[in-house]
Amino acid sequence: MKLDRMIGILSILLQQDKVTAPYLAEKFEVSRRTINRDIEALCMAGIPLVTEPGQKGGVSIMEGFKIDRTLLSTSDMQAILAGLRSLDSVSGTNRYARLMEKLSAGASNILTGDMHILIDLSSWNKASLSPKIELLHDAILSGRKVAFSYFAPKGESKRIIEPYNLIFRWAGWYLWGWCEDREDFRLFKLVRMTGLQICGTFKKREVPPPELSSERIFPHIYQVKAIIQPEYKWRLIEEYGLESFTVRPDGTLLFSFGFTEKNNIVGWIASFGGGAELLEPAEFRQDVLAFAEGIRKKYQ
Repeated sequence: MKLDRMIGILSILLQQDKVTAPYLAEKFEVSRRTINRDIEALCMAGIPLVTEPGQKGGVSIMEGFKIDRTLLSTSDMQAILAGLRSLDSVSGTNRYARLMEKLSAGASNILTGDMHILIDLSSWNKASLSPKIELLHDAILSGRKVAFSYFAPKGESKRIIEPYNLIFRWAGWYLWGWCEDREDFRLFKLVRMTGLQICGTFKKREVPPPELSSERIFPHIYQVKAIIQPEYKWRLIEEYGLESFTVRPDGTLLFSFGFTEKNNIVGWIASFGGGAELLEPAEFRQDVLAFAEGIRKKYQ
């Protein structure tokens, strides 16, 4: 991509006093003419580059404008690399690792150094998720609408969206975009999309920041209290945190937390088998009983 290449050229110029156009052309596997166009584009963008002809000539950043390479230490660059590698784990490519090679030109020890932080943003659905991320990312950059079927607790719906942001939050990937059906910005979970395809272009509008607070996305409509058996303490800690329960004198756990949907409460309590008893909301106790009775009849 042209942007990646221009970032790479600028990074090399920040780390080396002077380089030649043939060197850059070989480094980025493009023609010398393409490199010359990139240099012109960087100059038009306000980057003060100087080109000198002759045997000892080359391209450099004007004196007084260059950032000292010691501004970023090896550990700083390794932290950047860890982040870039995490993006490669999503797409299943090494695109960002190649970008890092450009950023660390002349400092190969950065790429070979020990990495103690490994970030994998992929999911169990990586085979189907990575193509969605790539398609949506391209659609965002090119200003094209996307259409898909969306599966939510309230049922299936067809959506046409102006995509603006890809977001990784709550251990999942989401799309923030303008929904033509709702005439408003909405958040969509990628794993719930099927039949994703491009369906035209759009003029980009002013985009408000994504509303990502847990209170906004998962409002606590129902306050749940339940007695949980101690062998399930690990689940409460993993799913809701240590502050979500207290230990009773008999060793059982008094759980208290807010839930958004009734069905989630019933299914969550039932998932413990006989290891949980719902106390509040008391009116949902009959729903848990009916849920369990339905399972009993099915397997009777």
